[in-house]
Amino acid sequence: MNFRPDQAIAVRALRNAAPYIRLYKGQVFVVKVGGALFGDQAATAAFMEQVAILHQVGVRVVVVHGGGPQLSATQAALGIEPTLVDGRRITDEKTAAVSVMVLNGTLNTQLLGLFRKLGLSAVGVSGLSADLVIAEKRRPAKTAEGREIDYGYVGDIVSVDASLLRDLLDSGHIPVVSPLSASVDGTPLNINADTVAAALGAALGAEKLILCTGAAGIFESLADPSSLVSYTDLAGLERLARAGSFADGMLPKATAIERAIRGGVRRVHVISYSSPDALLAEVFTNEGTGTLIVADVKALTAAESEAAGT
Repeated sequence: MNFRPDQAIAVRALRNAAPYIRLYKGQVFVVKVGGALFGDQAATAAFMEQVAILHQVGVRVVVVHGGGPQLSATQAALGIEPTLVDGRRITDEKTAAVSVMVLNGTLNTQLLGLFRKLGLSAVGVSGLSADLVIAEKRRPAKTAEGREIDYGYVGDIVSVDASLLRDLLDSGHIPVVSPLSASVDGTPLNINADTVAAALGAALGAEKLILCTGAAGIFESLADPSSLVSYTDLAGLERLARAGSFADGMLPKATAIERAIRGGVRRVHVISYSSPDALLAEVFTNEGTGTLIVADVKALTAAESEAAGT
């Protein structure tokens, strides 16, 4: 019996994906999604369906979400002027209250609802849950121009206790993490979601940290969409930083990528959430869709190089 063309394509895709499914079954992936995704309900649902597939083939998935556009929109609605410096939000007392409402409330609940619709068990947590992330209030700092910036209720991570996430993963749940945390005295502190995702990835010994953004990946030149970097390492990341390839929201991402890899995450991927099936293509094909970052491309074995598409 001959397969129809569509059946043949499906069978070939499954065969090609099988080695990756065997490789990654039981491994931890931390998937961070930016708040810009949530502005499009259809795109959000499509992306979470991809996360669901990873879970269903045995990958232990932790989802960390941001909420920058939603925070800015809610601030504006309340008459609060959003202020960002180098991609990081200045968080006064009113903005801190908005962060709790948007991150721990609206967005976390929205994602839990999507997973329920997909028939999966997801549990919403934040950095405050079971001392997952303990932070301290960021001290005032000076910009490159010498201007002193007080970030307000913004936190820098002091410690991470990922035992709650391990328990949830062991029980078959998908943890959905808001990056909001607190100091030891319980003061809520806003932390960049990329930073939290990197710290959780390191604490969990994650195989992959996948940063999903509006851009297709990292570009050599911000003005040239054809300059996508398919793969690089920490040395290459430093060269890109010196060349001025990072700006605004990519600045904290670059720092998070370095911290994740130095913390033990094997691979970091930067992909676009708006490209159809970008997450699955990045994980289950050699070519991928975005940018792969490893500690040192020269240290990869032949098998690893093939899996990385290098």
